[in-house]
Amino acid sequence: MIRVLLVEETDLVRGALAALLTSEEDIEVVAEAPGNEQTVPRALLYRPDVVVIDIDGNADKALCASTELAARLPECRTLLLVAGSTPPDYVRQALAQRVAGLIGKNGPCDALAAGIRKVAAGERFVDPELAVHALSSAESPLTPRELEILRLAGDGTPTREIAERLSLSVGTVRNHLNAASRKTGARNRIDAIRIARESGWL
Repeated sequence: MIRVLLVEETDLVRGALAALLTSEEDIEVVAEAPGNEQTVPRALLYRPDVVVIDIDGNADKALCASTELAARLPECRTLLLVAGSTPPDYVRQALAQRVAGLIGKNGPCDALAAGIRKVAAGERFVDPELAVHALSSAESPLTPRELEILRLAGDGTPTREIAERLSLSVGTVRNHLNAASRKTGARNRIDAIRIARESGWL
């Protein structure tokens, strides 16, 4: 039996996924977790073969949990459930960090079980559509700080408030916004935000 830890913050979705997986003869859901904070502690407690993590709303935390699991429980493999709207940069980052599996949430039901079997056997499982989308999209020319400031500006946050939140000077924030505009070939910050969003960097 392949022992699975299921990480999903929504009770209804988690229950549906658990029911789907337990209907498979060779898969057993040994534990569930409602959030990424409990992923590593429960994995260390239950020692699953595969941890399935829905990254919705907590993409960075999911990747951190996956990296920590690889270090502390190397025999356990991680399979991330990824929405179609996930930025290509995130998919590339996950692939670079050697996440065992990435599967699109819009795929067929049997794809999840197939992915679990693959990663449990020591192979990598990457949804072909996700891979093509990530590889065909241009790499972001922006630094993490520029992306962070551009994301806040895109949410309508005033420059002074961005500076306060990030403990920067207003001038530094403006410099980052100007740099983002220059690197993306945008006319102004609004255009830079549009370009970054359309390119999947935000």
